[in-house]
Amino acid sequence: MSLELAYFYGSEAEQYSFYRIPKVLRTDHRYKNVSMEAKVLYGLMLDRMGLSVRNGWLDSEGRVYIYFTLEDALAMLGCGKDKAVRLFKELDKSGGIGLIERRKQGQGKPARIYVKNFILPPAPEKCTPVPTPEEPPAQTSEKPKSALLGATAALTSEIPQSALLESSGQDCGKSAANKTDKNKTELSDTELSIYPPAPASSPPRRQRSVRDRIGQMDAYRALIHENISYGELLQEHPYDADLIDGYVELIVEVCCTGRETVRVNQEDIPAAVVQSRFLKLDREHILYVMEAMRRNTTQVANIRAYTLSALYNAPVTIDQYYTAQVSHDMAQDRGVET
Repeated sequence: MSLELAYFYGSEAEQYSFYRIPKVLRTDHRYKNVSMEAKVLYGLMLDRMGLSVRNGWLDSEGRVYIYFTLEDALAMLGCGKDKAVRLFKELDKSGGIGLIERRKQGQGKPARIYVKNFILPPAPEKCTPVPTPEEPPAQTSEKPKSALLGATAALTSEIPQSALLESSGQDCGKSAANKTDKNKTELSDTELSIYPPAPASSPPRRQRSVRDRIGQMDAYRALIHENISYGELLQEHPYDADLIDGYVELIVEVCCTGRETVRVNQEDIPAAVVQSRFLKLDREHILYVMEAMRRNTTQVANIRAYTLSALYNAPVTIDQYYTAQVSHDMAQDRGVET
């Protein structure tokens, strides 16, 4: 049976809040084995993070945790108890994908749940080993069968590659160093460096950290491009490409910051709060900030701080701004009619 539902009119379409499921959970192959119900549960927990920040639910290391009980899952998902338990286990670090980490408190208190960051560094490329060409068999001189049976030395290659130690017997001799025209051909000079050269597959620690940070920034940049419909924005506003890229890079910088707080609106706000707000920005928010920046006629001393505040405030002020615009236009129309 089809329901008779009302239509959205004007700015009513933007006045509701929605639960968000990160697109990465659908596009990254490393999350392909996670069920859709578990991804929805993870989206509900992400939404609960805002409540945790407002209530100050942070541990001694500044990590945000939430309270999300089994009863909450039953009420919000409308599923049975056994299925809810399975979904929690599917997300948990212990036995699951690791998107959440539950820590029991005991004494009848609900478990603390740490919602883990879903952003992953790019998957390492699989290197296919290059097959080594097979060496041709050693060429030996043809000898009679009786001579081969009588000559035990013929069991080895025709030209010995290394000599035997003089102090050992011939039956179980131990190979010595190669006897060539140049003695001491082994690598024995350690005065060039006190550190052994790192193998090609294991870069230095600093190089790994830089590579991980670049990978993290690339992952956030791709996520933000999806959230704001980056391709459509560039097609509709080709002359604002540099401006849009500047917004994206500022958002990426904040999302990848290692600091505990970010300076916004002349206040030090927890970085997790700012990052959560920035990950909710979409195409309409970017267009709103662009329009607001163009309408501003005052001299801006710190354009970076001003842009950061505009992006942070966009999800809160966009409805108020367009409502005021509609009211102003309607008042203007009524004035023209009279």
